[in-house]
Amino acid sequence: MDFARFYQRIAGSKLSHWLETAPAQLSQWRRFHRNGQFPKWEKVLAKLPDRTPALRELSSEVRIGSADELSSGEVDKVNNLLRCLHPWRKGPFHLYGIHIDTEWRSDWKWDRVKPHISPLQHRTVLDVGCGSGYHMWRMLGEGADLVVGIDPSDLFLAQFEAVKKLYGGHDDIHLLPLGIQDLPPLHAFDTVFSMGVLYHRRSPIDHLLQLQDQLNAGGELILETLVIDGDENQVLVPTDRYGKMNNVWYIPSSKALMLWLRKCGFENVRLVDEAITTVEEQRRTDWMTNESLADYLDPNDSSRTVEGYPAPKRAIIIANKASNTG
Repeated sequence: MDFARFYQRIAGSKLSHWLETAPAQLSQWRRFHRNGQFPKWEKVLAKLPDRTPALRELSSEVRIGSADELSSGEVDKVNNLLRCLHPWRKGPFHLYGIHIDTEWRSDWKWDRVKPHISPLQHRTVLDVGCGSGYHMWRMLGEGADLVVGIDPSDLFLAQFEAVKKLYGGHDDIHLLPLGIQDLPPLHAFDTVFSMGVLYHRRSPIDHLLQLQDQLNAGGELILETLVIDGDENQVLVPTDRYGKMNNVWYIPSSKALMLWLRKCGFENVRLVDEAITTVEEQRRTDWMTNESLADYLDPNDSSRTVEGYPAPKRAIIIANKASNTG
């Protein structure tokens, strides 16, 4: 895994000051990455074919190559290699006729987000907690000049690099195995996405301020997270697990979250969507055979989690960094 092309891409750009910290951090990750399976995943990546597909569709879906661009034996080989990177959670991907039917229909979330955001053409975009990078490809398909994703999961990095290799490579899209806490205040991104991250943070206000520190003046934040019903003071703090997850700390109401954003100095804060998560949007598939949403809900009352909390509802809130800040 080599990040040299990323360094070359940002040199001379408004992200060039990131070079003061990123190479040392990524060198440290390379020496001490946490997942012992990563060497195996690197071997999987090395076995994927090197080619430039004739078909590349990112605007309406992520479809790379067609089945007739590879022999049937090559398709079987690619299919088997990609299955070595199980579980696939964010997607779907269509790769040389192979349909990676991921746990999440992330395209449905994108369809909810896209109508409300500023056009991404010529923008420098950061996707925080990007997973395997599905939404990053859709951002690139919307004309973003540069898309950078950060996510500390080694598996997500391997999945992203697999898709990128099958795409034929691209210098305008990069995933780094870092968390938001690893980034210095860059003040350089036109658009920052944080989707499905806030409730995993022990300090949600710090997370909002970290996101703000990545935006340039007037830049746009797209925040998508779990919410509950209630007024500006309503926040759920699970006593133990929420939906069997042990890393859920705070689930505010949409009104409370909007108040938090305003207190952090964001402007033009608006709620653009709220939606109940359904078992059609998040479910077990052949590409993700572990437990999924149906297992997290009360079997006798799908409006509650197995712990008795309100079932997952997700909101999309958009805000802007004040134009008179750095």
